[in-house]
Amino acid sequence: MPVPSSAFQQGSQPSCFDKMKYGFTIGFCVGMASGALFGGFSALRYGLRGRELVNNVGKVMLQGGGTFGTFMAIGTGLRC
Repeated sequence: MPVPSSAFQQGSQPSCFDKMKYGFTIGFCVGMASGALFGGFSALRYGLRGRELVNNVGKVMLQGGGTFGTFMAIGTGLRC
């Protein structure tokens, strides 16, 4: 994903830590989306409704986002 040049000083590249932050952010978003899909379907399959459904799907979304975001940050850090 290209980084807008206005986010940094003219002519400078983002630091390794900035790249890792971007990797974590993208990974967190992808993990949240996959957690919503998989967590939602599995919760509906178990017959959860209402508050139980929302709590379970939210928990799965945060877990998926944190896990995938962490691995994306680590992978980005290895590429620096």
